[in-house]
Amino acid sequence: MIGLTRDLWASMRAESVRLGRWPAFWIVLGVWVLLNLTFAYLFNYLAYTSGESGAMSDGLPRDVLLGQLMPAAVPEVFTQGMAMFGGALMLILGALAVGSGYGWGTWKTVFTQGPSRSAAVGGLLVSLVVVVVVALVCVAFAVDLGVASLIAVSEGQPLALPSLERSVLGIISGTAILSMWTLAGALIGAIARGPALAVGLGLVWVLVVENLLRGVAAIFGPIETFTDLLPGTAAGSLAGAMRTVSGPATPGVLDILTRGESLALLTAYVLAFAGGTIWLMSRRDLT
Repeated sequence: MIGLTRDLWASMRAESVRLGRWPAFWIVLGVWVLLNLTFAYLFNYLAYTSGESGAMSDGLPRDVLLGQLMPAAVPEVFTQGMAMFGGALMLILGALAVGSGYGWGTWKTVFTQGPSRSAAVGGLLVSLVVVVVVALVCVAFAVDLGVASLIAVSEGQPLALPSLERSVLGIISGTAILSMWTLAGALIGAIARGPALAVGLGLVWVLVVENLLRGVAAIFGPIETFTDLLPGTAAGSLAGAMRTVSGPATPGVLDILTRGESLALLTAYVLAFAGGTIWLMSRRDLT
């Protein structure tokens, strides 16, 4: 047990360094921050300054729209895009992190010369959650808070920061959502033994299949029990639990499950995806 813990810690440190130097990590981080700022702040701010309430602002009144641009609303705003679009990006990263090792032959080298397979894969998964997901969530929160503060100052509004409890809740919610999708991508990458097919399958599931199933459930009741337990339903419901303003929700944001149910289901998926990836890569032949 001590040896396994030592190997896991060594693998985690090595993978953390690798991920920090991996261009794909910085690309995903940059793309998500850019998309978040564009759809959560740029478009809404343009709608607010123009005085028009249309599709770009979800038809919200100007005072409500301004409230969504203030620092106090950051915990709610920055989690809204994570259920679908942020999750899709993190699924791609997880699939690349695991699947690319098959194409490059690095898994064969690690498994034959390094620690045990369980420690090597476990170190990567822990690093993906700690280094990538937590770092991305914290950076996105800090950037959104800075942009919202600038908007508040420029509009002559009081600089009211979100409460500590609300901020922690938003960070925990974002971390849970993105961790689940990242580990889902890792499992798909292990199943497909490559990044290309894993990315394609993952994106089809996140962006198409789950939405179609929920649409079918709306007209065929018996399938609703199944769709309520889907990964996207749990992620969307947790993001929806952060909402305080009524009106059209961001795509992927739902109100099907409670916050507690969503967190419990996401935790179960995180454990299942991580355990499935470790089990599969530990027992299956690489050739």
